This record gives sequence, structure tokens and C-alpha cells, in this order.
Amino acid sequence: MTKLEKINDIVRILEYYFPNPEVPLQHKSAYTLLISVLLSAQCTDERVNKTTPHLFKLADNPFDMIKHSVEEIREIIKPCGLSPMKSKGIAGLSKILVEKYGGEVPSTFEELEELPAVGHKTASVVMTQWFGKPAFPVDTHIHRLAYRWGLSNGKSVEQTEKDLKKLIPEEKWNKIHLQIIYFGRQFCPARGHIWGNCPICKKYMRKALRD
Repeated sequence: MTKLEKINDIVRILEYYFPNPEVPLQHKSAYTLLISVLLSAQCTDERVNKTTPHLFKLADNPFDMIKHSVEEIREIIKPCGLSPMKSKGIAGLSKILVEKYGGEVPSTFEELEELPAVGHKTASVVMTQWFGKPAFPVDTHIHRLAYRWGLSNGKSVEQTEKDLKKLIPEEKWNKIHLQIIYFGRQFCPARGHIWGNCPICKKYMRKALRD
């Protein structure tokens, strides 16, 4: 089986189990999505979704956010971890959005990645999940699964993104990255993984053992 045949089969499996994956982070605007993704760094989506209602009650747009101090923001987002860095990022990017973009979140990778605390993965999520533009956000979970499934060499998140983009048609990127996240949570976790319980690992690890 070629790698292309393998990825096509994996795509079919993902489509079977998660045909309509929803965006896991609760949001109502490009701004609230951007903040939620920023907060999700080294934090679970569940924890972010419990924290953001308190933050967005304080301010759910950059105009209101800049009225509050970094310390106020930090106190609210402490449960998400890395609060010193994240609070400064939220305050800083909100100020830039107001002063440079009229309060709107920009819709290009270049502009997003220039914002404080916004890296390529965060920009990719906003680009695909809000603006609907082709992007393939690769977090540590997708990076791990791509290596486990033999789709990338696992040397870096950047390389994994390149490998997956080559293997998967562009029109599927926006959906597949969500499907992989949900599939990994249910069938292919980092810890306590039982390959016989995973529809993908069971199939390809058995083949590897036979070969």
C-alpha cells in the first residue's frame, strides 16, 4: 500500500467516525476565537471553554478589553496556565487591533502572526475556522498522530504540516484537522493507548506486524 492509498483510507475512517466535527472552542466572533485559541496553548479545550465565559463577560471585543489591565486579565485566565505571557498577549493584540485594524481581526497569515502571542498554529486555526481559508493547523496532538500513523517523520510540527498538506487535498484541510483531533481523543490518546481499540492503529499496526 502506498502512502497515498493509506492516507485515503485514513480519511475514509475519519469521515466515518466524525462526519461533522464542530469547532471545539466556544466563540461568537473572530476576536473571541482568536483569544480562545491563544488560551488553548498547553491547555485543554475543556478548560478554555470554562474560562472564556468569565473573560468575555469582562470584554468580548478589543475595544472593551483595552479598558482593563493586564493584571485583571491575568487573574481571570490563570486556570489556563501561562497566564503572564497570555495576559500580555491578549492586552497587546487588543491594542493593535483597535489602533491598526479598527477593532477587526485581520484575515491574512502575515498580519495575524505579527500580533503578540499569535504563532502560526493560532493563525491557522483562525484562518480556517473563522475565515474559511485553506489551512492545516497542526498542534502537538496532530503531530503525534501523524507520526504514529506513519504519515510524517515526526521531526517537527512544521514538517508534519508540510507532509500532511502534500498528502491531503487542500479542500479537505479545514475538516480533516478537526476530525483528527476528535479521533485522537476518543481512540488514539497519548497515554493509555491500546492500539487494538483504535480503528486506524489496529489496521496498520497489524499490517506492519505481518510485513
